[in-house]
This record gives sequence, structure tokens and C-alpha cells, in this order.
Amino acid sequence: MSDTIRVDVEALTVTLGDWRVPCVIGRGGACAADAKHEGDGCTPLGRWPIRAALLRPGRAAPPAGFALPWRWTSPGDGWSDDPADPAYNRPVRLPHGFSAETLQRDDMLYDVILVLGHNDEPPVAGNGSAIFFHLWNEAKPVPERSTEGCVAIARADMEALLVKLVPGMVLEIG
Repeated sequence: MSDTIRVDVEALTVTLGDWRVPCVIGRGGACAADAKHEGDGCTPLGRWPIRAALLRPGRAAPPAGFALPWRWTSPGDGWSDDPADPAYNRPVRLPHGFSAETLQRDDMLYDVILVLGHNDEPPVAGNGSAIFFHLWNEAKPVPERSTEGCVAIARADMEALLVKLVPGMVLEIG
């Protein structure tokens, strides 16, 4: 099995070996990583390591033998999206003195989050935060499922993918 999960931004598919499923990307389409900026809704092109999984208790669980680093989210978990924050593009505790996304949303989008290594070594303020691989909103029609810059797939497809993940895998968006 390959160590690369491929996202085709034209076909809107995610592929790993012979496994292929539909996906959605950012409302702003795809853009070169060096053109990415906070709030543009653009999914950055490139190869992004899968750092870890974040799972919401009661809504998702790691499969037996899950090999990636992971942890449960809690109601106080957030992710800084404020370029003025010294903790920009890092996990934070809520409430937080700067703008931050909550990782326990009312919808299902963040029930499973694969944290991608985009703009994280070190984070550059304003170059994009919280670029995740997560679930899409199955309650919305397909044309309304775009993200704020992430890649998203159906819950059943994510569950099928989780059992295939191993440390060192990357998400290649192209």
C-alpha cells in the first residue's frame, strides 16, 4: 500500500491505491501553497504529512489497531486561526484571547479530524490555519458541502480510510 493519499482537486476524489471516494475541497478552490492566506477558503496544493487524528467521544472512535497518534477532543478544545495570536495554527484551550475554531462543533464536520502538516514548521502568521482532512456535512446537498480550505469526505468513507492509515502517510493535494 502506498504512503500517499491523493486528492484530485479537479475530479474531487481521494485515492489510496485502488480505493477511490468523492471529496470536497475549499469554497475558494485550490491554490498554490505559497499563495494561501487566512480566510481565503482555498485548499493548498502540496504534500502534507498526516500528523495525528482528533476524535470526538460518542461520535467517533479509533478502529481496532489504529496506528496513528490520536486523542479525544473535549468541549474546551480549539484551534487558533488568528494571525495575531502567538499560538496561530496550533491547538488552544477555549475560551481563548484570540479567534479560534471550536473542535467540538454542533454539526458532524469535526467528529473525525486528520491534522495535516500545513504551515506548521513553524506556522507563518496569515498563511493558513486548521487545514484538516475531515467529514463533510451529509445533511447538506453536495454543492453546499465545500470547506473553508480543508478536504472532506463522507463519514463511511473516512471510517474505511482510518483502518488503512499508518504513521508517515501524507495527503497529496493536486
